[in-house]
Amino acid sequence: MIGYVKGQLAEIEEGCITVETNGLGIRIMVNAALIGRMPAIGTEVKIYTYTYVKEDAFNLFGFGTREELELFKKLITVSGIGPKGGLALLSTLEPSELRFAIYSADIKTISKVPGIGKKTAERLILELKDKVPLDMPVGDEGIRLIEDSTSQDLMNNQKDAVEALVALGYSATESARAVRECQPDESMSADEILKRSLKFLI
Repeated sequence: MIGYVKGQLAEIEEGCITVETNGLGIRIMVNAALIGRMPAIGTEVKIYTYTYVKEDAFNLFGFGTREELELFKKLITVSGIGPKGGLALLSTLEPSELRFAIYSADIKTISKVPGIGKKTAERLILELKDKVPLDMPVGDEGIRLIEDSTSQDLMNNQKDAVEALVALGYSATESARAVRECQPDESMSADEILKRSLKFLI
């Protein structure tokens, strides 16, 4: 098992990168989100990896953080979600958003991921809801679905706005993301946060 690969970024292709270390070019399958975060060719990178072995294949799947790797390992335990499905999920949704979607049983958001249908989304939620820590409202690396604040009033107003958006038919994940993006402050009421958040959903 290869825990991580550290070396110079040699190539970037669709769906994979090559990292050169000790004279070897190691090809690693990665999701589109990680490719978008890759530095310039020749820069040193550290990629956490999962080794996938089958009778006819030996592949490395790579991730920018250990948290993404651990989430990927949980995803591929779900029947119907192989490594490609796990990569698609982490490419479409941030880890914090994916955990929140699982926690809130947000089938609508999960089933929007390419290759993940409604039944697979339902199975994923059923099997992982008690296995994936939410750490609400904190997600990976301090990313927050709803920004923390010293003001309890602001936290309550944000939660009220999310609940109102859900009542309007938006998914819990979409609603939390919109509230985060509108960057509310302590001077805003729940109604004002709601109105501003709607602009990110229309």
